[in-house]
Amino acid sequence: MNDKSATQKAALWVAVVFLLGAALGGTLGYVFAHRVIAAPPQLTDAEKRAQKVQRLTQELNLRPEQQKQLDAIMASVQAEYKAIHQSTDPQINEARQKGRERIREILTPEQKPKFEEFLIRLDEERKKNAQH
Repeated sequence: MNDKSATQKAALWVAVVFLLGAALGGTLGYVFAHRVIAAPPQLTDAEKRAQKVQRLTQELNLRPEQQKQLDAIMASVQAEYKAIHQSTDPQINEARQKGRERIREILTPEQKPKFEEFLIRLDEERKKNAQH
């Protein structure tokens, strides 16, 4: 085998390996970029409560009447949590707005639009998380 033939074979192999790598990389990039990452389904309050009751039933060997009582207790506590959360939401929102105003005061005119865009994204995330 002469040097020219060996060089051509080596060049051919390099080209084949490069093309295969490019094809594989492109395929994997496409797959990962376009796959939908499924978020776990969000449970309702009743479903969360049922899971907790089930877990405690298994761990504590609760009787059926205890399960019903536990479910009622947990439903009552969930309602209290919601009431507390609803009563404090206005105060939290007020503090949040005051903080945002203080931040706006220290920003330059060029930074303020970026901050507002950031807040829009932050508020959208908060709304999305609150729905779950």
